[in-house]
Amino acid sequence: MPGPMLHVGATVLCAHAGQATPTVPNPRVMVSAQPTVTQPGPWIVAGCTLPPPPAANGPCVTASFATGSVRVLSLGQPLLLMDSVSIAAPTGTPLTPTVVQPRVIAT
Repeated sequence: MPGPMLHVGATVLCAHAGQATPTVPNPRVMVSAQPTVTQPGPWIVAGCTLPPPPAANGPCVTASFATGSVRVLSLGQPLLLMDSVSIAAPTGTPLTPTVVQPRVIAT
C-alpha cells in the first residue's frame, strides 16, 4: 500500500510515548532535505514510560521494522513507509510514526 516515506526527522513513537530514532540513515535518498531510512537498520527508543520488571516488561529499548517499500529501493534495500510494520524489544509493541513528510509517496 502506498504511503509517505520516513526520514530521520520523522516523529516515531513507541506505544508508551518513547521517541524512536533510526541508527542507520540513508543519505543516498533525501526527502524534505533529510536522509531517508531503510528497513534493515535498527532503531533506538528513548523515554519509554513502561516500567521494568516485575511491574511490566519494559521499557522499550530497540525496535526493528518487518516491512518496507515493495517497489522503491535504495542501495538494494526497501525504504520505510508510514504504514511499515515494526516491533519494539523487549515489549513486543509496535512503533507509530506520527509526523512524517507528506510530499514523497512510495509503494
